[in-house]
Amino acid sequence: MKDPRRRAGIPFILVSVFIDMLGMGLAFPVLPVLVGEFTASRAAQSYWFGALAVSYGVMQFFCAPLLGALSDRFGRRPILITSIVGLGLHYLLIAVAPSLWVMLVARMIGGLTGASFSVANAYASDVTPPEGRAKAFGQISAVFGLGFICGPMLGGLLGDIDLQLPFQAAAGFSLLNAAYGFFLVPESLPRDRRAPFSLAKANPFSALLALAQHRKIGSLVAVYALFQLAHMMLVQTWVLFTQFRFGWGPRENGISLFCVGIVATAVGGFFLPRLLGYFGVERLALWGLASGIFSYLLYGLAQEGWMMFVIIFAGFLTFATAPAIKGIVSRVSDPRAQGVTMGSLDAINSLAAIAAPAIGTGLLARVGDLPRSDWRIGATFFLCAGLQAIAWWLARRRLARGDRASPARSEADAGEAHPAGGRAG
Repeated sequence: MKDPRRRAGIPFILVSVFIDMLGMGLAFPVLPVLVGEFTASRAAQSYWFGALAVSYGVMQFFCAPLLGALSDRFGRRPILITSIVGLGLHYLLIAVAPSLWVMLVARMIGGLTGASFSVANAYASDVTPPEGRAKAFGQISAVFGLGFICGPMLGGLLGDIDLQLPFQAAAGFSLLNAAYGFFLVPESLPRDRRAPFSLAKANPFSALLALAQHRKIGSLVAVYALFQLAHMMLVQTWVLFTQFRFGWGPRENGISLFCVGIVATAVGGFFLPRLLGYFGVERLALWGLASGIFSYLLYGLAQEGWMMFVIIFAGFLTFATAPAIKGIVSRVSDPRAQGVTMGSLDAINSLAAIAAPAIGTGLLARVGDLPRSDWRIGATFFLCAGLQAIAWWLARRRLARGDRASPARSEADAGEAHPAGGRAG
């Protein structure tokens, strides 16, 4: 018989992550235009949109470990519900904002409460056995992809009617999700497994340092950081690169992002159990990183737009990398510190979201005026390939040191993921 906490908890976590990602997707095509309604020039519009993006990322970086540590002390449920309500308030404030300063405050609130992804991952760890956590994180990655499919498309349609409408819709979705969690979802962390709260654990830098010093996790922190930096650089420069190289507009980019979301959802939600059964979690992480190296190189060298679509589908193993690495980290972490551990990983995501646009767009600006056929226009993707290559080398060296999970656990993981065992859920 399944644990009742798992029956109620996992669907709630997946819905929560989907709604969070849906809200971000709703805002993606509309927020820059809405900022333009408050500015007198394109330069000012760019400055303010950049300020909103950076403030969101900075708040996520500092608050992800804080929410994780609070959830280790007080339980996952109250922190999750409070965060979801705060995220809804953030969208509502943007919808009614009379000025950019109010919008900036709203984005800071959104960054703080949007850091609840770490708590969601910790909840999934609580209600999932160690050998099945990579699959659970894969499901979370899948709903990320599903939100990425639906959000920008829906946001564009609603924004065509009224620029505030996507944010009103996102606020409504968030508040409905909070009500569902409040009335139907149980706590996942028993009182005897809760850990005392300390500011040291809530400090994102000390949390990262503590994670890096963990004998079995340290090298994986660097692997995950390099992977995320490359991934975020791709996200931040994709539209500019395709415009410079292929002359793509919103339609072509919308279709390409739709394809990315489809592949991410398929890998995380359907194929990951089979991939785990075939490769094992450690080898899957290595193959995912290797797939990323070649995908980035091919993106940068592509001379025709159709090639990008082929690479998206051919590089599907890349989308299994993050859940595989998280699964390894979670299994070797202290069960009483899953919130801090997942919060630290999400702090890496936030830090990458701040650093990646600064590095990627700066590099792309230097090559953007070159002829379309010049290979140097792909410089950002070549840098991403280099980062992935270093990550692969670090991960491979870690496995060579014998820090892998025990054979018994690896076999259990493979057995749990085998098609005969059914889909995760």
